[in-house]
Amino acid sequence: MSPTAARITAVDTHDIRFPTSRELDGSDAMNPDPDYSAAYVVLRTDAADGIEGHGFSFTIGRGNDVQVAAIDALRAHVVGRSVGELCADPGTLFRDLIGDSQLRWLGPEKGVMHMAIGAVVNAVWDLAAKRAAKPLWQFLADAEPAWLVDQIDFRYITDALTPEEALELLRRGRRGAAERAARLREKGFPAYTTSPGWLGYDDEKLTRLATQAVADGFTQIKLKVGADLADDTRRCRVARSAVGPGIRIAIDANQRWNVAEAITWTKALAEFDPYWIEEPTSPDDILGHAAVRRAVAPVKVATGEHVQNRIVFKQLLQAGAIDILQIDAARVGGVNENLAILLLAAKFGVPVCPHAGGVGLCELVQHLSMFDFVALSGTTDDRVIEYVDHLHDHFLDPVVIREGHYTAPAAPGFSATMRPESIARYTYPGGTFWAADLAQQKGEAA
Repeated sequence: MSPTAARITAVDTHDIRFPTSRELDGSDAMNPDPDYSAAYVVLRTDAADGIEGHGFSFTIGRGNDVQVAAIDALRAHVVGRSVGELCADPGTLFRDLIGDSQLRWLGPEKGVMHMAIGAVVNAVWDLAAKRAAKPLWQFLADAEPAWLVDQIDFRYITDALTPEEALELLRRGRRGAAERAARLREKGFPAYTTSPGWLGYDDEKLTRLATQAVADGFTQIKLKVGADLADDTRRCRVARSAVGPGIRIAIDANQRWNVAEAITWTKALAEFDPYWIEEPTSPDDILGHAAVRRAVAPVKVATGEHVQNRIVFKQLLQAGAIDILQIDAARVGGVNENLAILLLAAKFGVPVCPHAGGVGLCELVQHLSMFDFVALSGTTDDRVIEYVDHLHDHFLDPVVIREGHYTAPAAPGFSATMRPESIARYTYPGGTFWAADLAQQKGEAA
C-alpha cells in the first residue's frame, strides 16, 4: 500500500500501573501514596513502514481505567483517517476531538476527556515526527511558523494573543535557530531534580540524594512541603545544609493550602531562601495565586501541572499571578494546545519550567522546552525542566541526563514508545506483575 493511501487501522489502549507507592516515590502533601500509571495508546496503521504512534495520559493509580475508557471513546474519530493527511495537519484531529459536542459536555476542554484528547493528539505527533525521521523538538523547530500557527486553536485567547502576534513571535524565534540547535545538541537543556524531596523520605535519604544531586551537576532541587510546618522547617534546614547556599531550592505544596495559609507558610520558610513556591493553592484559583505572589515576593510563584487548558493559563498571565509557568505534556490537549501556552508565555515574558517526573513525562516535555529554546524564546535563562529518576528504563528512548542537563533526543518521534515487555508486565490487572501480586494478596487474605 502506498504511503498516501495508508489509514489508521487501530487505536490500542493499555492500563499500565507501577507500584511506586510501596517505596513512597512521588509522595507529597496531597498525594501520599501514588502508583505512577499511564493510560497508554498506540495508533496502528496499514502503511508498509510499520511505524506506530504512541502517547499516554499520566495518572497515579486508581482511575487509570477511567482514563483508558475516555481514550477508547475517541476511537471512532481516529480509525480510518488518512495517515498522510493526519501527519500533515494534526490540528484537524485536535479540532475534531475538542469539538465533539456530546463529549465536549464532559469538559469542556478539561478533565479526563481533555487528557484523553491529549494522549491521542500526542500519539499523532509521535507518528508524524517518526515518519519525518526527526525527534519531535526538531520537527517543531524546523516547521514553518505559519503552519505552526495553523495548529493552534485561538478561540478564547485572542484577547491575549492573536494569530498575527503568534506568527511574529515564531518568525522572530527562528532567527539564530540553527546555532541554538547546535548548542542544544552540544550542551543539552538545564534540569532540576525533585528526586531528593519526596515527602515520605527520611532525613538521611534526603541528605544523601540532595548531596548526590549537586555532585551530578544539578543547580536546583525541589522539596515537597505542606503537611506539617515543623517538619517542613526541619527538612528545608537539612536540604540547605546538604546543598549549601549556591544551589536553588524550590518548594512544592501540591495545592495543599488556602490562600492565607500559603502566604503564612511560605514566609515561615523564607529563611531557607526558596526559589519558588509551587502550587501553593488550588490550580483554578487565579486571583488566589495573584494574592500569594504579591505577598511572598521575592519568592517566586509557580504553577501549571494541573492547569486544565490554555484559557486558564491566559488568565494566570493576564492577572500577573505567576512568575514561572509550568506546562505539562499530558494534562492539556497535547502538543497543539501546549504550542498555544508556550506562545502565551513568550508574549508575556514569563519563563516556562515544565512539570515532569511521573511515567514518561520527562520523556515528553523535554521536546517542548527544547523547541521553545531553539525556535521561540531563544533562551534557557531561568528555565529548567524537572527531572525525576523513576521509570525511564521502561521506554525505548529514555531521557539522558548529563551534568545536570537533558541531552537532546536524537531518535525520531516523541520519545513515548514504551518497551513491549514493560507493557506486558505492568498492565493492570492481568500483566505478569499484577497478576502475581493480586494472587499473593488473595492468598494472604485467605
